[in-house]
Amino acid sequence: MAEPQSDGALRLDKWLWMARFCKSRSIAQGFAEKGRIRINGRVVDKPHALVRPGDVLTLPLPRGVCVLRILALPLRRGPAAEAQAGYEIIP
Repeated sequence: MAEPQSDGALRLDKWLWMARFCKSRSIAQGFAEKGRIRINGRVVDKPHALVRPGDVLTLPLPRGVCVLRILALPLRRGPAAEAQAGYEIIP
């Protein structure tokens, strides 16, 4: 079982995988390395960038740009409904 770091943070690539935005962790790492993801308005290009509850992520997805707020860090890669409960889409 994946545990969040002691300071309440999780690696970006791990979060993308656990929140079901990517099918595998290696795909999530490549997605993060492209440099198109923003955490709180800051561009990141490192898969080890940390995300915390309250952070706002901007993700370029095939269906358009998605802006979301992390509500809680997942403890595992569970079903889709469980993953979606950990963030909210900002319109």
